[in-house]
Amino acid sequence: MKPVWKVVGWVGGALGAAVAGAAVAQTAKVSHERKTATDSLADEPLGRLRPDRESTVAAEDGVPISVEEVDPADGGEPDITVVLVHGFALDRRCFHFQRRDLAELIDPRVHQVIYDQRGHGRSGKSSAEHSTIDQLALDLDSVLRAVVPEGPLVLVGHSMGGMTIMALAEKHPELFEERVRGVALVGTAAGAVGGAGLPKSVLSRYNPVTLGVGRLAGIQPGFVEWVRKGTKTLTWSGIRALAFGDRKVAPSLVDLMEQMINGTTVKVLTEFLETLGTHDRYKALAGLRHCEVLILSGDADKLTPFSHAERMAEEMPHATLVRAPGAGHMVMMEQADLVNDHLVALVERCAADRGESRKKWWRRA
Repeated sequence: MKPVWKVVGWVGGALGAAVAGAAVAQTAKVSHERKTATDSLADEPLGRLRPDRESTVAAEDGVPISVEEVDPADGGEPDITVVLVHGFALDRRCFHFQRRDLAELIDPRVHQVIYDQRGHGRSGKSSAEHSTIDQLALDLDSVLRAVVPEGPLVLVGHSMGGMTIMALAEKHPELFEERVRGVALVGTAAGAVGGAGLPKSVLSRYNPVTLGVGRLAGIQPGFVEWVRKGTKTLTWSGIRALAFGDRKVAPSLVDLMEQMINGTTVKVLTEFLETLGTHDRYKALAGLRHCEVLILSGDADKLTPFSHAERMAEEMPHATLVRAPGAGHMVMMEQADLVNDHLVALVERCAADRGESRKKWWRRA
């Protein structure tokens, strides 16, 4: 039996990478056209774009949610708001390329709202009982009410962020009928993901080793994090293999992934296992029938395989289904050009009714 410090170190690193990135897979080729964004921007300071405004929104249970807003780069009045919701073991920096390019749009102009999920990034920690997708949906609702209470919306969710949007549609279908014009579901699933494509995965809520480390993290969080950092079990090359489909992905993207994973505590990782393992919101997809829907996934994604995207498309025949060839779970970082092309097209369709979107819902703080 492995010593406890080795188990803690391995689970603490592998759990974050497995959920945020996917399992080790065979290298898939990506077309030259679809690598230009990351190749040409290898030296860009990823995740360091300056917001126009930052604020803290109190969730229903009092947890502080860190939010930032980005205005149109040309200073004009926006036509629509795009809200970006990140996935498990990540933070809002994973939308670097989307945030950068959406700000440059002038037809339509976009107001962006980007926030860290509870327990992630700069947001506050949650109790174990509130580390659920249902609670994340309530958090998203709180952010919308506080930061953008009026006007048309497009919601973009990656992985657990997509699940958050589905849960919100389940709780507040009227919001999707009245204000939400479009939804983008990126690298996500409407059904349980525990173990999907990951034999004996640490993601599984039934894995006794993972759950044991979770209990230890609750009792001695400092010790668990110290061991995790000290063992350095998950190498940089391991993160690259786990998170991306293309082994030639820009090193700066791997660096950012490493920072985000290491910034999420083992306690947070293990507390969200139950909700991920029981996620089942196929019925909630009916709440998106009034919206333009984009479903986009990489076909080298081993955490939420492309079959999940196909299944969601079957439930929503009006949706646009996009396959990203050779991309892994972090498709919006790995193939930013492809993702952004489709996001822009979605936003353009949703903002087509300018008479409605030009209502005086926008005001700068």
